[in-house]
Amino acid sequence: MPFRAIFAVAALLTVPAALAQQPARTPDIHFTPTRHRVADMMLQLAGVTADDVVYDLGSGDGRIAIIAAQKYGARAVGIEIDPRLVELSWRTANEAEVANKVKFIVGDVFEADFSDATVVTLYLSTAMLRTMEPRLRALKTGTQIVSHQFGIAGWPPDRQITVDGSTLMLWTVRQ
Repeated sequence: MPFRAIFAVAALLTVPAALAQQPARTPDIHFTPTRHRVADMMLQLAGVTADDVVYDLGSGDGRIAIIAAQKYGARAVGIEIDPRLVELSWRTANEAEVANKVKFIVGDVFEADFSDATVVTLYLSTAMLRTMEPRLRALKTGTQIVSHQFGIAGWPPDRQITVDGSTLMLWTVRQ
């Protein structure tokens, strides 16, 4: 079943066990799914391959991690504060037959360990990125960071493109 069809089916599934679960704290931003083409272009911009470990911070419904595994063969980790979205991500990964290549964690991106990432994807607010900047700059040399729509003040991107009206920015960590 094609990826888009799987996502449509998964989005309609009820998730009884997760419905009662609430995030540990109020999320910093409201979940807004990244359009499929934009998510794919984020991964292309970073040059994702099967050798990469992709972390999606604030992974929402898991689509970026799932595309990274399904299309590019990468291992991927999604970190999301809302347990209901993590449950949906797992269901979708199972339907897409990539559950062996992805991991979804209920967690706070401000506390999570993503130090083994070779690629980090983000669709977080400017304020959140300001807080995350020191941790992003501290990642190992060569790590690719791709942000959807929001930049990091004082850190100009190495590359910037527009896809379907969305701005995507790429940084390469240099020590």
